[in-house]
Amino acid sequence: MDSINNTNKTVFVGLSGGVDSAVSACLLKEQGYHVVGIFMKNWSGDDYGLQADCPWEVDQADAEAVCKTIGIEFRSFNFEKEYRAKVVEYFFNEYQKGRTPNPDVMCNKEIKFKLFLEKALEMGADYIATGHYAIKQYDAKGNPHLFKGADSNKDQTYFLYNLTSEQLSRTLFPVGNLEKSQVRKLAQQYKLPNANKPDSQGICFIGEINVLKFLMKRIPEKPGDILDIDTKAKVGTHKGIYFYTIGQRDGLGIGGQIEPYYVVDKDIDNNILYVGHGREHPAMHKAEVQLENLHLINPNLEQNILQDTDLSASVRYRNQPNLGKLIKDNMEYKFIFDKPQRAITSGQSLVLYRDSECLGGGVIV
Repeated sequence: MDSINNTNKTVFVGLSGGVDSAVSACLLKEQGYHVVGIFMKNWSGDDYGLQADCPWEVDQADAEAVCKTIGIEFRSFNFEKEYRAKVVEYFFNEYQKGRTPNPDVMCNKEIKFKLFLEKALEMGADYIATGHYAIKQYDAKGNPHLFKGADSNKDQTYFLYNLTSEQLSRTLFPVGNLEKSQVRKLAQQYKLPNANKPDSQGICFIGEINVLKFLMKRIPEKPGDILDIDTKAKVGTHKGIYFYTIGQRDGLGIGGQIEPYYVVDKDIDNNILYVGHGREHPAMHKAEVQLENLHLINPNLEQNILQDTDLSASVRYRNQPNLGKLIKDNMEYKFIFDKPQRAITSGQSLVLYRDSECLGGGVIV
């Protein structure tokens, strides 16, 4: 359980250059911890034409300025090699299989809560902290549990489901109990230099990128037919099935429709992209989801979860969890929703909840 006496405890805070992690550092210092600010440098150079979209120098300078303002030590960790191997290669490999990966999930799993945590502990830290909107609470036996952040619009437990119980016990989420508006207000009160910096979007640590442009640097075009799933008529040509995702509307190049087309299915073997009219086309809705790499934050809960009728799951970030049940068939896991869900996409994560507690999750097959 986290110590009541914080003065002897050291926390390495992952500073992204953004306001959430900066306020986290301030709160921890106020709580009496010895705080060290860490900027993780995971991308530099102009590989894949990304330098303009990835201003790491600006972010590092912002992180350093925050440390100077609040009077804590600043350090930079370079994880570029590992980030390329674990996150960027995974990103390309998944797209080449015709799946839509979630690099933020992988970045948290391999970089923030593995490499960063390991290095911090090696260097004498007791905890790491991040600016994630999530809450940690302990049960009567001293086991940590992960709960949704107080701000339902900002809750980030979806990206944290791969945490182990041990990793969670060593992690602090200082802004988890706050609304984003409160965090902004605190940033002003602390006179932080990045108080008005807008929230970053896009791939973890790389920033806002043009995903299609990024993919095409490595994956060659492989044109094929776009078929209307209802009539089976050819209605267009795609650039390569891996560049499209279920539920996508833009970038199909099919004009002149009264009701727009959406991607509803992909036949990877035959390189056919299926589209249907309307955002709520029936072919886009499925109730049964096959999972791989199922991970539970507290593995001893598996039997309880398999019999649980109060289980819900989310198939994408900011998607309200919906009720269903987890089933184990031989060694394979499936989640069956009570009601069909829209645009379930292979390669994305399905994250399990019981009320506001995040229990774990898996990758959608």
